[in-house]
Amino acid sequence: MAKERYLTAAVGDDLRDKMIFVGGARQVGKTTFATELVAPNFRGNAYFNWDNRQDRKRVVASDWPGDVELLIFDEIHKYRKWKTLLKGEYDKLKGRYRFLVTGSARMDIYRRGGDSLQGRYHYYRLHPFSLAEMLGEQRLPEIGGEIEVSGADRERELAELLRFGGFPEVLFKGNDRALRRWQNEKIERLFREDIRDSDRVRDLGAMKLLGDLLPERAGNLLSIQSLCRDIEVSHRAVSNWLEVLESFYYMYRIRPYNRRVPRSLRKEAKLYLWDWAEVPSEGGRFENLVASHLLKLIHFLRDRDGHKLELYFLRNQEKKEVDFLVAIDSTPWFAVECKLNDESPWPPLRYFRDRLQIPFVYQLVRRPNVDRFKDGIRVVSAGRFLAGLV
Repeated sequence: MAKERYLTAAVGDDLRDKMIFVGGARQVGKTTFATELVAPNFRGNAYFNWDNRQDRKRVVASDWPGDVELLIFDEIHKYRKWKTLLKGEYDKLKGRYRFLVTGSARMDIYRRGGDSLQGRYHYYRLHPFSLAEMLGEQRLPEIGGEIEVSGADRERELAELLRFGGFPEVLFKGNDRALRRWQNEKIERLFREDIRDSDRVRDLGAMKLLGDLLPERAGNLLSIQSLCRDIEVSHRAVSNWLEVLESFYYMYRIRPYNRRVPRSLRKEAKLYLWDWAEVPSEGGRFENLVASHLLKLIHFLRDRDGHKLELYFLRNQEKKEVDFLVAIDSTPWFAVECKLNDESPWPPLRYFRDRLQIPFVYQLVRRPNVDRFKDGIRVVSAGRFLAGLV
């Protein structure tokens, strides 16, 4: 039986009003989510995978079973006229069917024609398992309020997440051999199938080399010039490839917060991977895991409730830096700094808290049995903090 996912209730409710699009990284569990968790809440369902020849024929012919309530379309965005097809079928049959669309790329990457679907759908991003979801103890924070910190360290579960990542197939196997094989196959399929079909990459070999270089840069400022030198390609090519990798949920960037920050960085972003288990260094992997937990919280509150949340980092030209800032309508909500062992309050947390009037600041440490409040900074074990998110 599939493990319950954090989006199930929200998607089920919204399907009764509009089409639902669910995007996410390859093998994050979208098909299982659609067919085994959402579908049972409806009176029968039909699943169509665009990669299957027979399914393609039925979709193009608008050949739907008459005794089901839910139609599930997987990877249909690979079809050049997918928007036109869905718009026409939805407008004609929305009184009879519910429409659930899943895909391993952002739906806006395929811009090859088609009518606008604006106003006809809600879009959700399905993230890998986080600590709270793994525990089945979702405590959704109150917007603008303090994060509810758990009294338990959750050390074993956090160690598993750090080691195996949050993708369900390997996380719940808990096997290093399975992880290595799964990561190799996932990356190969990403380039051989998904990216090749996007028509946006000519030199696939050089782009694969770019993908090989990114894990060791996770958590650092992303220098496109440095990547250009390493791969010996143009700035334009690297910029385009990064956008493609972002569109396919391989990596994401977090940009600096520069409102009311004197001498703030303006353009340089920091790089993170959706699969933090690929990051080789312990510190980088820990920071990437925390970034992904925060991004998951932000995407959930934006996709489900429409809150205008953003994730930033803080850094000025004097190199004072804090790893993460969560903002509501560009106004700071809380800041987070990641440390493996250092329990001494991080001075830049105080610096930016005072200048930006950040209501809550946290220093997460990769050690159990830590929860101190000193000089307005809560220094706490990472497991206790992350268990209070989505």
